[in-house]
Amino acid sequence: MTAYSTLVRSTHVLTNAAWFGGSLASAVALDEVSREDDEARGGLAMAEAARRRWGPAQGLAIGLHLLSGVAVVVDNRRRVVAHRPTAVAVVLKTALTGAALAVSAEAYRSDAELSDALERAESDPASRQAARTLGQRMAWLRWATPVTTAGLLVLDAYLGEQQRGVPGLLDNPSRPGERA
Repeated sequence: MTAYSTLVRSTHVLTNAAWFGGSLASAVALDEVSREDDEARGGLAMAEAARRRWGPAQGLAIGLHLLSGVAVVVDNRRRVVAHRPTAVAVVLKTALTGAALAVSAEAYRSDAELSDALERAESDPASRQAARTLGQRMAWLRWATPVTTAGLLVLDAYLGEQQRGVPGLLDNPSRPGERA
């Protein structure tokens, strides 16, 4: 493997890890803390400020992930074309990346809409109802990004395992309960 291959593959995995980790931290900690805050406005303001700060880093990670993904496929084009399991995994990974992008964008849009509805909810009954509906939507949507990006990490591990040498060439094949 060349230095270029290592660089683009590392960039691809690290940016996916940032995308996964940021969305997981938001779902597990940030959203929960903002709901538990005694003064709801204070918790929501804190969550919104944190998202504003993380947003540019998240966007950069997603952009670099997409670019490095293209570079990885180009770098491994022969294997993608010649090895059917790799081609299938690349197609699955592309579809899952599209899903992760879609749910990330929808979560971002819905979260902004929810913040606006919550600001108007005290004086506007329609905004109160919109906030309730958006809150229910966000309850499942906030988990969609970490789930889809975790799937990408699993597919990366699968693709990495495919690049191992011939079993027995350098070590004994691994079997459950057996030491290599």
